[in-house]
Amino acid sequence: MASDKNPHEEMWRGLLTDPQSPLHADRMQFKLLPGSPRCKTCLFPLGGALVSALSSKWGRKPSRKNPNFCNLCEEFIRTHPGGAEIDLSLLFADVRGSTSMAERMMPAEFASLMNRFFRSSSDVLIGCDALVDKFVGDEIIGLFLPAIVADHPAAAVEAGRRLLSATGHGEPGGPWLPIGIGIHSGTAYVGSVGDGLVADFTAMGDAVNVAARLASHAGPGELVVTEAAWTRGGPPHVPNSAHMLDLKGRASPIEVRVLRSDGIPPGS
Repeated sequence: MASDKNPHEEMWRGLLTDPQSPLHADRMQFKLLPGSPRCKTCLFPLGGALVSALSSKWGRKPSRKNPNFCNLCEEFIRTHPGGAEIDLSLLFADVRGSTSMAERMMPAEFASLMNRFFRSSSDVLIGCDALVDKFVGDEIIGLFLPAIVADHPAAAVEAGRRLLSATGHGEPGGPWLPIGIGIHSGTAYVGSVGDGLVADFTAMGDAVNVAARLASHAGPGELVVTEAAWTRGGPPHVPNSAHMLDLKGRASPIEVRVLRSDGIPPGS
């Protein structure tokens, strides 16, 4: 039963975890439509040559209040504050050495490189049925929700491997952008946060912090996956090494698996 402080809790839980959720149905339908960028939640195209025609057909259009959403998703998130604690998988991909890169490059050149990273990584995450939560500086965050992809730990690990490949890791000439990736599966609060015009859809909690810390530990071309995610979605026979990591702010170390883009486990 929903609490008085969170009257929409059960609604959010169903939206985020039920495979029959309208969130899943909308995304599977709208991801096939041409156009970019897309609504953060439903994937309806917010740009492109056909946006007017698509808007007329589907009754959706870019929100005037929040550029990350279509009008219907923005209104829903704004008028249904709250969320639910759910089991999900999270992926953080972080550009390694971005500060020194920015120092060596002209601002426009660096911005072009980062935009290429955000475009290619968004394509990979959406292709693996992730919800692209946000871009933060030189980092992209993906949420893998059970309503959208039932085997979300496996989807997150596959997305991480594809991201390394998409950025050129493992290629003879090296990556066009060095990145490190952290993946964790656990419980987080997911839903609408903020008030009014600044309302957003995101995840919060310890699981989010763990995934972020893992990405900061990952070296260029490395995928660092918690044992909690690996035991549920790690592909068999993929070379990896087990480690115990001390994460900032946590009292005890956490067990992880580390995969490298060259297929050689760290320490080999």
